[in-house]
Amino acid sequence: MCGRTSCHLPRDVLTRACAYQDRQGRRRLPQWRDPDKYCPSYNKSPQSSSPVLLSRLHFEKDADSSDRIIIPMRWGLVPSWFKESDPSKLQFNTTNCRSDTIMEKQSFKVPLGKGRRCVVLADGFYEWQRCQGTNQRQPYFIYFPQVKTEQSGGNNASDSPDNKEKILDNWRLLTMAGIFDCWEPPGGERLYSYSIITVDSCRGLSDIHNRMPAILDGEDAVSRWLDFGEVATQEALKLIHPIDNITFHPVSQVVNNSRNNTPECLAPADLLVKKEPKASGSSQRMMQWLATKSPKKEVPDSPKKEVPDSPQKDASGLPQWSSQFLQKSPLPTKRGATSSFLDRWLKQEKEDEPVAKRPNS
Repeated sequence: MCGRTSCHLPRDVLTRACAYQDRQGRRRLPQWRDPDKYCPSYNKSPQSSSPVLLSRLHFEKDADSSDRIIIPMRWGLVPSWFKESDPSKLQFNTTNCRSDTIMEKQSFKVPLGKGRRCVVLADGFYEWQRCQGTNQRQPYFIYFPQVKTEQSGGNNASDSPDNKEKILDNWRLLTMAGIFDCWEPPGGERLYSYSIITVDSCRGLSDIHNRMPAILDGEDAVSRWLDFGEVATQEALKLIHPIDNITFHPVSQVVNNSRNNTPECLAPADLLVKKEPKASGSSQRMMQWLATKSPKKEVPDSPKKEVPDSPQKDASGLPQWSSQFLQKSPLPTKRGATSSFLDRWLKQEKEDEPVAKRPNS
């Protein structure tokens, strides 16, 4: 499932991150509809508004179906046939749509048959793993591996406005497959809303949750999903399956409250394992990215404490960048420890660390 996302980029940066090539091979930027309704947030929950990509042909009859627009939509699909005047009175949950039943439920089958396919944009999404033997759940932030941004000009290069712009412009958005619908209440304003399609989790995420969003990995997949004028429904549904090109890290319990909207929601958390985990390339770039959004604070190093041995690594074959963060037993976190941990963590960066490859666009 997917019940919480982050999409905090400024509108102009988000637009550039959605650049694409049209049928003639020209680089294009999608145009916005209702841009003032876009509200950046580190912690988006159902019934909030999120930006989605869709074909311009949904709004302009003579448009090329490969042309794209961005429009903020309500998360939680409201079917076009809904008769009540208040969408909150909908009696069933449409936040997510299971891929295995999408052709069985009228709420999803009808808009899908009309070609109402969209791509939900996010920095990433959150998921909660149950801690063994307790009622506690550990949140994780899940996103695409990121390409390293080169710095120049010394240790403080990341503080320069040019470098901050470069970091943001090189961040790869998570592109999730969705369907949308248009509902017109009696005498009210037309409402566009969407549902995120979900699939069985890939191997790397199965220890956290058994479901994940249907992620479209690469420009070709995004284009084919959106282009309902050229790609038939049954052909498009072949794009809906689990993918392994994903990374994640644990985050603070602060994200549990959807009213909390700060960079701390995304920051890697200390799970107090025996050895401080080596930051993956993507997690280090996550911290570099967050540094562009918040002023740096000087935090003194806290003394190291001895902790019990951590459980041995699961023999599941998970990639090191994933399994090193998975919590296999209840490990309490301490509030306020995140900043000092991150300072120590980031100082340990090594020049020879392998860099995650960005899929070809």
